[in-house]
Amino acid sequence: MKKLFIVALALTLGFGLSACGAATTTTLANTTTTSTPEDMVLNWNIGAEPLTIDPGLNGASDGGDVISQTFEGLVREVNGVVQPGIAETWELSEDGLTLTFHLRHSQWSDGSELTASDFVYAWKRAMNPATASEYAWLWEYTNVVGAFDVVNGEGSLDDVGVVATDAYTLTVSLIRPTVYLVSLLAFNHFMPVKQSAVEAVGGEEGAWAINPELVVSNGAFVLTGYQLGGGLTLEKNEYFWDADNVQIDIINGKFIDDVASAYVGFTMGTLDYIPDVPPALVAALKVESPEFYIFPLLGTYYANFNMDKALFENKNLRLALTYAIDREAICEALSGGQLPATGFVSGGFLDNEGNDFGATSGTYGIDPNQGNYAQAVTLFAAAAAELSMSVAALQAAVGEMTYLYNVSAAHQLVAEMIQASWNTVLGVEVSIDTQIWATFQNTRRDGLYDIARGGWLTDYMDPSGMLAIFTTENSYNDPNYSSEAYDTLMEEAMTATTAAVHFAKLYDALDVLMNDLPIIPIYYYTDILMAKSYLKGWERSILGTIDFTRAYIEN
Repeated sequence: MKKLFIVALALTLGFGLSACGAATTTTLANTTTTSTPEDMVLNWNIGAEPLTIDPGLNGASDGGDVISQTFEGLVREVNGVVQPGIAETWELSEDGLTLTFHLRHSQWSDGSELTASDFVYAWKRAMNPATASEYAWLWEYTNVVGAFDVVNGEGSLDDVGVVATDAYTLTVSLIRPTVYLVSLLAFNHFMPVKQSAVEAVGGEEGAWAINPELVVSNGAFVLTGYQLGGGLTLEKNEYFWDADNVQIDIINGKFIDDVASAYVGFTMGTLDYIPDVPPALVAALKVESPEFYIFPLLGTYYANFNMDKALFENKNLRLALTYAIDREAICEALSGGQLPATGFVSGGFLDNEGNDFGATSGTYGIDPNQGNYAQAVTLFAAAAAELSMSVAALQAAVGEMTYLYNVSAAHQLVAEMIQASWNTVLGVEVSIDTQIWATFQNTRRDGLYDIARGGWLTDYMDPSGMLAIFTTENSYNDPNYSSEAYDTLMEEAMTATTAAVHFAKLYDALDVLMNDLPIIPIYYYTDILMAKSYLKGWERSILGTIDFTRAYIEN
């Protein structure tokens, strides 16, 4: 019965039933890629179409997954271990203020030589305000001399402490010792890009990265086809420094953001790897399928209050809405091993004394098992009084609000359960609405919402990788939260000269954030995916980025 249902659904959704590995011809923008039975072909659902796959511009995990296949940074992080990439070795000066990378001889996908100057160009481009990178704020936490001054429009690129000492030596000067910097440099924002490729096309920034006729990269694969709304094609890069160990010949990447459709493709054999599954199937797959995987992630799923809305200036209202949610029920419904969130920083970060930062920080009054229902009702009534409204009037006012999320069965389930909790506990009938990912990102960033789904995965192994996004004017500060106390503590944490002071300030900053509560923590992330049993050798970053560099298909 299950198989017949899947076949029927596949035909309804337009999936073909061709066997994996059969000869296919895929026509995409600007190119035609033909595979043969001898080629090792991977069919991968990327999920939603990335907003960009330009390393310097990307700010989302889907784009990061593609960039991980097509670009190679100084280092690469796999399963929490930092490995050499384009940098064969590196050393830190005795005072901790100079980091020197020694690059291997490598080439771009067009066969030209890749040098230290390419990293200098890419990094200065990424921090340049003219580029308008969403991740430019991250330069503050690199502590590279002069970098954040440039981001703020107050410094010169000529004064930035990144120098190509020679063709294969990159010297990085720091304001202060930064213990996490090398691991941070594995992040896609710090990948090299070739200046001639970036500047080969006018118009929209980043357009070169999806144009197979213009794109130049240095990773295991190179883009050879791109179809807006459809997918992309990657082929093995013969000039990759470790090409001898790359076995996949062609990757067909699909942009299927409906998890049910992608799951059907996986079961029918038209997809070999999918990044998600329908929530209703998770419990059964955990028990029945050896092709189903769950990994912990360093990140948090939450909801943003639009702090520009007058109603949400009331803290008791924000607390009431936060306490009225049954997080345990949401995690059980998702069935992916998620843990109820009682703060913004997930478990897995260790402080200077080896303690788990998230566990040590406490629960901030949030019941991880059920909602604090009685307290939520009391706080809601207190909010009504403070706003000179009756409870009924406040219920009606909040009922005019909309909870916004991007297209996903899991996001919809969470939205519906939050909606039901607020209705049951507080008598509030909030509407829910959805947008496609590309539109949703812009809507949320521009503050054109009431309450909106949020999610954040750290980019490096320090709690500041989570907390930094809520500093004033950060590109990812979607609630538009602004606190002088919070900004000061974050600045003091990142300028601390000892680990003890660094973590003490981060604990204090988290206390301020959770006291102000511009967001509603919902759960701590896990990573759910499915990979065919014949797909071997794939790897992933502890931060969740997939890596097919050494993957292969076993016959």
